Amino acid sequence: MTIEFANSIKKSLTRTRNTVFSRIAELLGASQVTDDTWDKLEELLIRADVGVETTLYLVERLRQRTHDEAILQTDALQKALREELRGLLPDYRPLNLGNRPLDVILIVGVNGSGKTTSIAKLAHRYQRQGRRVLLAAGDTFRAAAIDQLAIWAERANVDIITGPEGGDTGAVVFDTLQAALSRGQDMVIADTAGRLHTQYNLMAELRKVRKVTANKVEGAPHETLLVLDATTGQNALSQARHFQEAVEVTGVILAKLDGTAKGGMIFAIARELELPVRFVGTGERMEDLAPFDADVFVEGLFE
Repeated sequence: MTIEFANSIKKSLTRTRNTVFSRIAELLGASQVTDDTWDKLEELLIRADVGVETTLYLVERLRQRTHDEAILQTDALQKALREELRGLLPDYRPLNLGNRPLDVILIVGVNGSGKTTSIAKLAHRYQRQGRRVLLAAGDTFRAAAIDQLAIWAERANVDIITGPEGGDTGAVVFDTLQAALSRGQDMVIADTAGRLHTQYNLMAELRKVRKVTANKVEGAPHETLLVLDATTGQNALSQARHFQEAVEVTGVILAKLDGTAKGGMIFAIARELELPVRFVGTGERMEDLAPFDADVFVEGLFE
């Protein structure tokens, strides 16, 4: 990871750090570990949107470590907490891209999660790496979604295939794959609708899109990335579970991390959903999409 990306992740954690984790660091300063320490730590972790289940797990792990390692001082407890938080996050694994003539990335997520801007940022990132990117405007059901993605595609300097509003998402994705293959483009990023209020239809549509991509391109989709809005905290977990039921999600893009104090939700995503965070949105610019780094993230919560 470049220094620029590392700094952008740390900067995006400013609200999370200043609101809660600075208080955790203060609590776990140079003093004795007491019963009050545990009560306050549990309260602060929950306030940081680490989640109740994950918080209870962490506190139990730390209690066991204080017993096994004879931890008496809170500064040693803080070191143990950092290690436990880091242990919840999976190690970096490269995306399954770049080993074939055409890579297909499927993007899922509810409306308003930051899906459109995340797609544009992702397209911009790969376009700058020399990839020939084509977008599929598969969210045909949300008003103006096609137009919005077309505007972002122009800003990212990538091509886009669209269909009629209210049209069939699978058909749009099929046409996009066909166009990419005929034009010699090597990456397709496909948008999809995010209508959790019609969960059955959503699942059926996503399964159809997966089938279309698999029939057209071997092994596709090669990555299915779920966009979650960091500002929604624990509410994003229930959204993620719906999408996991509908489609095989391979990772998460956490949008709007810079605009929230709820960055602790990443630990619940990793532990309760067993999903790796692949990218985080660190601002509003096209360049503000950073590859996730677990070590930098945990460090940024405290420093």
